[in-house]
Amino acid sequence: LTFVCRDVFLRVTQPDSLFTSRYAQDQVIRIPVAHHDGNYFADPETLARLEGEGLVAFRYCDRTGVVGGSANPNGSINDIAGIFDPARKVLGLMPHPERLADPALGGTDGQAMFNSLVECLS
Repeated sequence: LTFVCRDVFLRVTQPDSLFTSRYAQDQVIRIPVAHHDGNYFADPETLARLEGEGLVAFRYCDRTGVVGGSANPNGSINDIAGIFDPARKVLGLMPHPERLADPALGGTDGQAMFNSLVECLS
């Protein structure tokens, strides 16, 4: 693995959570990644449970929403960029939405995640 620092596209796979309620199902968003060793992996049983219970929050995709191939910057299994705990109250996410949460930063695609949290917790 090498250090990766660039914008990637994510497809929202689960908009029903504290973190994703301001996104639409299958919406494509642009979010930066910046990591060296980060890629998601899991044993087959865990992966089947995550997929079966709808706990995959985001997948790497291209700008049109197609998952797979070179859109996955780090080899994450099943193109997984983020997962939820079973209650969908904890999100583990490799990309950095805070880096595109204000126009001064070059975009606002990450802002909806923080707005979702504020809205759900207020």
